[in-house]
Amino acid sequence: MAEQRIASLKRETKETSIEAELNIDGSGIANVDTGVPFFDHMLTLFAGHGLFDLTVKADGDIEVDYHHTVEDVGIVLGDLFKQALGDKAGIVRYGFFILPMDECLTRVAIDLGNRPFLQYNVVSPTNYVRDFNIILIKEFCRAFSNTLGANLHIELEYGEEPHHIVESIFKCMARAIDAASLVDPRMEGRLPSTKGML
Repeated sequence: MAEQRIASLKRETKETSIEAELNIDGSGIANVDTGVPFFDHMLTLFAGHGLFDLTVKADGDIEVDYHHTVEDVGIVLGDLFKQALGDKAGIVRYGFFILPMDECLTRVAIDLGNRPFLQYNVVSPTNYVRDFNIILIKEFCRAFSNTLGANLHIELEYGEEPHHIVESIFKCMARAIDAASLVDPRMEGRLPSTKGML
C-alpha cells in the first residue's frame, strides 16, 4: 500500500494564527475559513480541482488588511505540500495546464524540483472583487512557491473580469500541481532528477 501523503501544520505570528491539514491524494474536500470570503472561495476551488483534501482555519489581522492572512496562508500551504511530498521519490515533478474560464484563458507550469521561482504575468483591467485586491494573489503565489521550493509560472493570456481571472488561476494551479505530484510507477521510487537529488 502506498504511503499516505498527508501533512498538518500550525503557524502563529503576531499577525496570523493558522492551522491547516492537507491530503494530496484526497477527493477534493475543503473546509476553509480564513475570514476572507473571496479567498475562502478560491482555496475551496483549488482543493476541488486538484482533488486535494484541505482544511484551513486562519485568524489574522484582517481589520488592518488582508495581506498578512493571504500571504501567510500561502506560506502554510507551501509548507504542507513540501511535507506531504516528502523526498519526492517517484513523482512526475513537472506539471502544466491551460484552463479557460469564460472570457479568461490562463496557463500554469510548475516544477517541484526545489528551485523556488515565481513568474507571474497577470494584468487585470480592474483589481477589486468587492474589497479584495487581486494583486494579493501574486503575494500568495510567491509565498507558496518560495516555501514549497517550486518554480511556478502563471500567465493570464487574456481576461477581463477579476473574479474570473483569479478563479482561472486557482483552478489552473490546482490541475498543474496535481499533475506534477502524481506518482509515476515507471520511476520505481527514484527521484525525478538525473543529478540524483532535488
